[in-house]
Amino acid sequence: MLDLQSFQKKIGISFKDDKILQIAFTHKSCTNESRQKTHNERLEFLGDAVLELICTEFLYKNFPQKEEGEMTAIRSALVKKDSLASIARELKIGKLIRLSKGEKKSKGEKKDYILANTVEAIIGAIFLDRGIGKAESFVKKFLLKKIDKIIEENLHIDAKSMFQEIIQEKEKVTPHYEVLKEEGPDHNKTFLAGVFIEKKLIATGKGSSKQNAEVEAARAGVEAYEKL
Repeated sequence: MLDLQSFQKKIGISFKDDKILQIAFTHKSCTNESRQKTHNERLEFLGDAVLELICTEFLYKNFPQKEEGEMTAIRSALVKKDSLASIARELKIGKLIRLSKGEKKSKGEKKDYILANTVEAIIGAIFLDRGIGKAESFVKKFLLKKIDKIIEENLHIDAKSMFQEIIQEKEKVTPHYEVLKEEGPDHNKTFLAGVFIEKKLIATGKGSSKQNAEVEAARAGVEAYEKL
């Protein structure tokens, strides 16, 4: 059994049934190597819906001036995998996830998608065991605090589309992206991407995936053109 008492103290929520939280930390790979038949995918499914509802209601109530499209973009930035994975790292969730030997060998506890899925499963578990109020308090405490930064830094805006519009208007060409460097082991790679106008390198960006690196390069490109 996992020692989940310290985790419950950390999040400020005590479970009535610890077994539900135990399931939230159980990755599907465990069912391949043990008699464990229950894993966290159903809780993840539930938590995803609960998370979306809580974020949607918060945005609706607190940002009356924003239109549907912008609220949708902010919500997407909030609940995307790397955002949820950052919460998992803040709470040191990786140390508690039950994984198969094979998944442990590939450093599964450090993979963004496993960390993010576990956070969703935890939200689902909180909802089942303690109700929507406690689930909302968890999301507010660890996720909704990110909204101000997202809005201030325009992290909800599609940087690649924005940069393409700027370049097509000013330069009459379409920018393209290239991966310039890959670093680190397979389970924890960092990519460096560059955005080019024809053969000229405009800006670079780093990320945990090629897509993320391209987005950061586009964001840097937008900033560079705004200063011209």
